[in-house]
Amino acid sequence: MQLLRASDLGREVIDEIIARGSYEVVILSRGTQAADLPKGVAWRQVDYDDKSALVDAMKGIDTVLSFLAMFDQNEALELHKKLIDAAIEAGVRRFAPSEWASASNSGVAHYQYKDEVRKYLEEVNSTQQPGMFTDYFGHPRAKTKHFGTFYMFADFQNRRAIIPEDGNAPITLTTLRDMCRLVAQALEYNGVWPTVGGMQGTAFTVSEFIALAEKLRGPFTVEKISNEDLETRNVTTSWYPVVEHHALPDEMREQVSKGILVEYIAALKRGVWTVSDEWNRLLPDFQFTSAESYLKDIWV
Repeated sequence: MQLLRASDLGREVIDEIIARGSYEVVILSRGTQAADLPKGVAWRQVDYDDKSALVDAMKGIDTVLSFLAMFDQNEALELHKKLIDAAIEAGVRRFAPSEWASASNSGVAHYQYKDEVRKYLEEVNSTQQPGMFTDYFGHPRAKTKHFGTFYMFADFQNRRAIIPEDGNAPITLTTLRDMCRLVAQALEYNGVWPTVGGMQGTAFTVSEFIALAEKLRGPFTVEKISNEDLETRNVTTSWYPVVEHHALPDEMREQVSKGILVEYIAALKRGVWTVSDEWNRLLPDFQFTSAESYLKDIWV
């Protein structure tokens, strides 16, 4: 049986698990049952503060995939701790925390709780790291069903980009659907899940990515944020990508968007948006969609 914490990203993964048909799906949520619950999916409403009830809700569960997403770092960490404690007591075999992005210990401020969660995990620790979703660069034409995209540091629609001074910084792009498909297949993998589960759709440098963007869309206006401006968190670019995440209050959108731009560009500079390839090696027959193929289908 498969247990997931529901979210837009979680819904994308659920669709792929259901399509394969090898695992039953149970959604664990604090909220009431969704009206559009997919056929065959069970819903268990839980109170994270009631450990015994949480343990009971997890009994019989093989794998937990967490998709908790919130901007309150302390709340995210505490909720994960409660989930992990209950999962261990319930005998859950595998637990993948909400780490569906960059490499561990990225230094990205709003991902700090992810690193703390990893430290807390001991007995059932497994992560899934796809790098950055290629789908963001298909915005606003991205083909996701549930997951909401927004503009990133490279805006294909308006042919503009913001990058660090060092164009040789590495980056990994993986499509959302490939990540969901791989997670669904990983559930059927009988071996031990890697503690760090990197998956690489396309691995290249920022400069190579911009070259691909210009190959598909024509010349881009490229602005660079200096190392000094990254250190002082000074955004002087002519534009910045606005974060449209559902967990972000409207009154904080501009401030947070500029802050996240700095975090992401600094993370690019440090190389933490590139990930390892453990799952590529464990599932060698898995066919990834290249960044060029995905973006060409959208923009050309």
